[in-house]
Amino acid sequence: MAWRILLLAMASLLVLTLDTAAGSSRADAAPGPSFANPVVGTPNSADPTLLFHNGFYYYVATTWSANVVMRRSPTIAGLYSAPEQVVVQTGGNTMWAPHLEMINNRWYLYYSIEQGSLPRRTHVAESAGSDPMGPYTIRGVVNLMPNNGWAIDASVLKLNGNLYLTYSAFASDGLQSLFIAPMSNPWTASAHGRRISAPTLAWERQNGAVNEGSFPLQRNGRTFLTYSASHCNGPNYKLGMLEYRGGDPLAASSWSKFANPIFQRNDANGVYGPGHHSFFTSPDGTEAWIAYHANSSSTQGCGTTRTTRVQKISWNADGTPNLGVPVSTSTILAGPSGEPSGPSTTLNRLQSVNFPDRYVRHVDFDVRIDANVSPAADSQWRIVPGLADSSAVSFESSNYPGYYLRHFDYDFTLAQNDGSATFRADATFRRVAGLSDASAVSFQSFNFPDRYIRHADYLLRLDPISTAVDRADATFRVTN
Repeated sequence: MAWRILLLAMASLLVLTLDTAAGSSRADAAPGPSFANPVVGTPNSADPTLLFHNGFYYYVATTWSANVVMRRSPTIAGLYSAPEQVVVQTGGNTMWAPHLEMINNRWYLYYSIEQGSLPRRTHVAESAGSDPMGPYTIRGVVNLMPNNGWAIDASVLKLNGNLYLTYSAFASDGLQSLFIAPMSNPWTASAHGRRISAPTLAWERQNGAVNEGSFPLQRNGRTFLTYSASHCNGPNYKLGMLEYRGGDPLAASSWSKFANPIFQRNDANGVYGPGHHSFFTSPDGTEAWIAYHANSSSTQGCGTTRTTRVQKISWNADGTPNLGVPVSTSTILAGPSGEPSGPSTTLNRLQSVNFPDRYVRHVDFDVRIDANVSPAADSQWRIVPGLADSSAVSFESSNYPGYYLRHFDYDFTLAQNDGSATFRADATFRRVAGLSDASAVSFQSFNFPDRYIRHADYLLRLDPISTAVDRADATFRVTN
């Protein structure tokens, strides 16, 4: 009984957190450091779970390997360069869709793996204490289906003081559907799951009929179960939603499906197949956010091209969540409210895509790409809101504060901000999807929009781009 009371209290805390996030921001709430999507690059970036706990974001995603790896950062902007740490060695292979959840002051990682000739099944690991980074002990397989059958994409649902696991599996009619199972403890299902949603609507059946990747969202006493629909091998992977209407959560009749998708491709913004998501709250509890994966091309599918993106959500007048539309990778977003701010929060490096051992650095106030940069600070930059346009970016030197990367006669120099409109324009760039690799980035001149930052003979220039070599020279990765 004590376990159930504590679980109910934790569920109430989750609802309270999202209630707070639903309201208007507090007068003293400050946004975190600005960033642009993706917040985690390839290859370990699909099916993300992201949450904030005790001063840090914790992030896990599909790795395609035997290991569950975790990133930790005090800011969203810092996730991209945060190191990966192995937290669970699963003993299987092609680990998919880890879900991180605190239950009774311990952390649980649910994930699916293949082991030899056995079907892909959901496993769980338990932390030794209250640190999300572990250490973890593997508790084993969660028996969710007859004959311990195929089951993926587990997510915890706390409802009416009870613990449930929602997941995706194949029903007897062959449809990959959403199931829910009651849990007697975080690692043991007290019965096999029952189906609560099948892909019956036309928008759930594009490129293949699929319901998977469920994640609960609770607010003001209402429980929504959001999920991914259609097959990830095409651009029409998207999010749908169920709502719990009361009664037995194990009965399909207790859930109603919304007739239309709530989040889907946005061709104008170059975002395709957005899905398999999680929700998290800002550090100060005033905002609700979504983390999801997406592709940058309509020809990409279920592989390692998917990257993790995040954006703030809102609420409709009828109390349902409004996820908006997937934003472009060139859009600069303010970080979640309550993050630590200030110029020293995040330092980044710009790595050449076609010369990956070389980084953008300054030397004698000239700018070039070099390997083995010494001192390292010569290649470290603060990416700040654009001096001429806050929706763009500028690059401030870490070891010469107040000095910025700017173009002059289409060459680049490190120069002190003189406050002029010309300087501000010359030092401002729009972040766009990488011209040779959409998972990376390119930087378009603010005042010469037909020109991009590129290297030529290892020197940085501002040039028009026309050839494949030009596009590669103008593509970079933002790292630490």
